[in-house]
Amino acid sequence: MSPTRHRNRRPALRRWAPRGAALAALGMAATGCASNEYTRLGLPEPITEQAERVLMLWQGSWVAAFAVGVLVWGLIIWSVIFHRKRSEQLPPQVRYNLPIEALYTVLPIVIIAVLFYFTARDQTYLMETDEPADVNVEVVGFQWSWQFNYLEESRAEAVEAGREIPTRVFSVEGTPDDVPTLVLREGDVVHFDLSSPDVIHSFWIPAFAFKMDVIPGHPNEFQVQIKDDVVPEGEDSATFAGRCAELCGVDHARMLFNLEVMTDEAYDAWYAEQEAAADAEAEQIQARADEENLQEDPQSTGDQVREGDEGPQTETAEDDESTAEEEAGR
Repeated sequence: MSPTRHRNRRPALRRWAPRGAALAALGMAATGCASNEYTRLGLPEPITEQAERVLMLWQGSWVAAFAVGVLVWGLIIWSVIFHRKRSEQLPPQVRYNLPIEALYTVLPIVIIAVLFYFTARDQTYLMETDEPADVNVEVVGFQWSWQFNYLEESRAEAVEAGREIPTRVFSVEGTPDDVPTLVLREGDVVHFDLSSPDVIHSFWIPAFAFKMDVIPGHPNEFQVQIKDDVVPEGEDSATFAGRCAELCGVDHARMLFNLEVMTDEAYDAWYAEQEAAADAEAEQIQARADEENLQEDPQSTGDQVREGDEGPQTETAEDDESTAEEEAGR
């Protein structure tokens, strides 16, 4: 290759390299304008406001990773192309390059600090429970299924009111063969209290982009706001998958549940039906308890009568003995 051709190629590469990088960046930006499975980079479609924040953090982390990758690979390719071996002559040797060494030290620290800031900020937002909740649900994870207790107030609100246990409205309990369904209403703020009677589980709904451990003796809590456009137009509900994300024993894979997000009308009808069923069950339990008490009452009444009959007889015998002693003394 002649020196003239070589000199002409270097300016051409220098002109087209920035243009190619700009075109790639433009393509990534244009693709990111629409939310789809490619721009979400593996995350499912978020159905809560908190999941949207997680998605933004996830995408921002990937953008930072891509930027670092482009910089590193760009420098490698630049060195391979423009500083490749051309002759047997040894190139000038540079012992120190303080600006480059300072850049290699400061730049990673800046990247880590920025990622730490956004992670801490979003984690604080995800753990906030100050907003008043529309629905309070106690999630009980046990081997090998789930129980969802719909409460009148959260555990913290019950403790503040002087009650150790919050008031339960009704419950939905499942088994490994009968998967339970957690029903929520779109647009609601939902507060979750998590507890377990046996081992550590993990409450995970992928559409929440969030999971939290369910630990025995250590209650956890979090809350989310369901988005308003979760249910497709013309439908009454939308169903999502949920599962345990902590290896909790031999049947861990069977700890499944469903999340069903309903419209206002469908949720109100379902809630009223569940509440009526719980009231009817409570009345049946009370009726059986009253019947058992009635069956026990005659026996206890008979014992009282027999004890009462023996009393006067004993008292009469004692009176007779005292009367006989008085007559003997006379």
